[in-house]
Amino acid sequence: MLRLKNIEKELFDEYVKNHNTKSHFLQSLSWGEFSKIKKNLTPYYLGLVNEEEQIVGATLLLEKKLPMNLCYFYAPRGFVIDYKKKEIVKEMTQKIIEFAKKKKAIFVKIDPDIIKTSYNYQNEEKENKDYQEIFNTIKSCGFKHQGFTKNFETMQPRYTFRIDLTQSMEEIEEHFSKTTRQRIAKAQKLNTEVIIGTKKDIPEFYHLMTLTETRKDFISYNEDYYETLYEIFNGNKNSKATLFLGKINITKTTNALEKNLKNINNQISILPIDNLSKSAKAKLTELTKQKDNIIKEIEKYKEIKKEYGNEITLSAHMIIEYGDKAWVLYAGNHNILSETYVNYGTYYEHLKYCKEKGLKIYDQFGTIGDLSENNPRLGLHEFKKKFGGDYVEFIGEWDYIINPIMYFSFTKLVPLYRKLVRKKSKKKLQNEVKEANKKDQQN
Repeated sequence: MLRLKNIEKELFDEYVKNHNTKSHFLQSLSWGEFSKIKKNLTPYYLGLVNEEEQIVGATLLLEKKLPMNLCYFYAPRGFVIDYKKKEIVKEMTQKIIEFAKKKKAIFVKIDPDIIKTSYNYQNEEKENKDYQEIFNTIKSCGFKHQGFTKNFETMQPRYTFRIDLTQSMEEIEEHFSKTTRQRIAKAQKLNTEVIIGTKKDIPEFYHLMTLTETRKDFISYNEDYYETLYEIFNGNKNSKATLFLGKINITKTTNALEKNLKNINNQISILPIDNLSKSAKAKLTELTKQKDNIIKEIEKYKEIKKEYGNEITLSAHMIIEYGDKAWVLYAGNHNILSETYVNYGTYYEHLKYCKEKGLKIYDQFGTIGDLSENNPRLGLHEFKKKFGGDYVEFIGEWDYIINPIMYFSFTKLVPLYRKLVRKKSKKKLQNEVKEANKKDQQN
């Protein structure tokens, strides 16, 4: 006889963290507590237990309160269970729906971390042989599939790139695109560096996030959102949020360029200028071109130094660790010096960091399924693809409809309301960003 019960938080988190297939930070205690503070959601830490009080399944269930004393529930990335065990899936569903009905929920949403299909860096398909059976099991439980969406229409991305960290670092790097390896090498050659930040670096991280979002014409969260996320995930022994800051020191970079310039001048000096062969003339032309480009770069860095100072943070990423996985949750980049490829260098360093820590999966957290040329997010997709991870498609969202009339109202009318709220929030955040930029200029 299985029953659903509230589980003590630490016990719940240990179970989720150590689950062999469905451990996910969106099911963690940290995400539940963060959702309570910053998303105005009520977290429930529920476990399906047997007669010996052993946990056979669990879920973080987030309650969103609605008018008229109604609500809906969301289990981010689905229940933490073995989806190949049909009876457990059915028992879990039945008990969750009974729980939801008592709370006057109009529906329960899940989006399980179950792979439908994936493709490796050579575009070779790796189909999940259990996918169709699991799909049918969830459907038989009464859930309604919300379709195979292609962009970011769902609560969580339906596509992502994942790198298998059980490979050697040499194998991982072999899967990088040629341009990615070249750009990482250039960032290193320019003496850029990547450091791990602290809480005091959140304002700088936030500044780069606003620059990135302004370029893409959207503003998502305020500074306090990121600070709270950082504090909560680092306040729990089972989770961790790490800031990686990609920096450039103008003096170090110009010194590297001047060293390169000296090397080129030495190569030019040994050429017999008065009696050049055809190949020597071609080499002189190429060396002269490189020399002129380096001189221009040095002058450019000197001008940048006057405006921005000697040390500039060009890239800032927040990585979430939980269980044996890591997710690149947020990344912001400066508007200047993109040709230094500090962003690539930053990705490379936290990928190595995750590998060295013994984590097994590195998730770039979100891309698209619609790869048409006019998709504005295609650039993001192509960037992440260059790191050679598996292109993963998840099973998608499912709703268990409890109150059909209210469900229709919520899914058809509420999106219009949310659009208005987002527009208002975006305007407010944009005003905050403008004010912050004014203060920076004044200072």
